[in-house]
This record gives sequence, C-alpha cells and structure tokens, in this order.
Amino acid sequence: MEMKKIIVAIDGPASSGKSTTAKQLAKKLNCIYVDSGAMYRAVALYLLQNKIDFTEKKLLRKAMSEINIEIIPSKLKYENTIILNGEDVTKKIREPEITNYSSTIATNGLIRKRMVELQRKMAEIQSIVMDGRDIGTVVFPNADFKFFLIASIEERSKRRWLENQNKGLSSKTFDEIKEELAFRDKTDSTREISPLKKAVDAIEIDTTNLNIQQQVEKIYGIINEIFL
Repeated sequence: MEMKKIIVAIDGPASSGKSTTAKQLAKKLNCIYVDSGAMYRAVALYLLQNKIDFTEKKLLRKAMSEINIEIIPSKLKYENTIILNGEDVTKKIREPEITNYSSTIATNGLIRKRMVELQRKMAEIQSIVMDGRDIGTVVFPNADFKFFLIASIEERSKRRWLENQNKGLSSKTFDEIKEELAFRDKTDSTREISPLKKAVDAIEIDTTNLNIQQQVEKIYGIINEIFL
C-alpha cells in the first residue's frame, strides 16, 4: 500500500544527531531527505562564484530570482545530489570556504525567504524529512510531525570531537569544541531571524544516551503508530 504524503520536521541544536537521524529516517519512510544546510551552502557557492555582495539588496534580490536548487535522492547511499541551476555541486558545497560563508549568509532575510519558498515547493509534490533550526516553527508550521532533538552539551561536544578525529581534524581540543557549541547555541537561539526554537507542538527527544539507530527507531515508532 502506498504511503500517504508526509512532512516530518526535525529541529535541534548542533550535534544533537538530527541530520544523520533525518537521513536514515527518510530512507526508512521511503521519502526524500532535505538538507536545509546544503541549500544555504549552494547559495553561498553561487554568490561567491558570481562575486555578489549579499549586503547589496538589489543585487541579492536579482540573484535570488535566478537561483534554483534541486535535491535528488540517491538510492545507493544516504547523501543526496545537490543541483544548483542544473549543475551538480554536491562536492563543491562541502569545501570549508563555502561552509563558513553559508553561516554568514544564513541569517539574511531575502535568502531565507527564497529558501523557504523552494523548500515548501519540494513538499508540495513529495513526502519529505527535513532538519534544521526553524523547520517546525517557520518553514513547515503545519508539518505532520515535528521533533525537537536535544542532548547535553558534554555529549554533543564529545560527538563533534570524535567526528573531527575520524575526519583527521584533530586541531581543536574537547574544551574548545564545547565552547564553540555553547556559543553557537546562544547565537542560534537569540538571532533575530528564524531563531532556534522548539515548536509548541513538537515532540522533544533527548538523544544524550541514544545512538543513531535508537533515535531513528524511536521517531519511526511514533510516526508508525499514528500515521502509517
């Protein structure tokens, strides 16, 4: 039996496990995973490639009207293919320069407005699982399911530190990572545009003592019981 169209919003602070959980949950639900961060990275790439200053409103407004981003799910792996105006930019948007610049432009109102338009457009034609910081409050306030993942700062710092170790990025100490995450938490939750905030109807899940598989199964179980 074909599953009904569904929108699942997963929000939470950095390293709470939302992205990896969202990817695997999407596979389990047989729907597309929308990486909101990848979309902002694609915008950052476009602005840098075309030497567009995002503080110039006229130029930025024109750029936003010209930009189109598609997300094509992969059947062989968890990572999707990101298409920017017809070009596969999946690898390019993961470069450090692009990642850093995407954080700078992510709070811009014009950019966020365009990204929300594209994200909502995706959900009109297919089931999606999407993670971020304002998905359940701004992007999809009427999502079928909203989850807000949390974890202790110690656990999140440990996850980020281990991730860096596995990637060969061992220059930062555990305490430095912990300090960075605490600063990011404060910045994300107090920013003027689309702050990190738990939707009033979101289901909170503490992932401190859960591995990814347990997180996925917990969320899938809730969806399966109510929706499927």
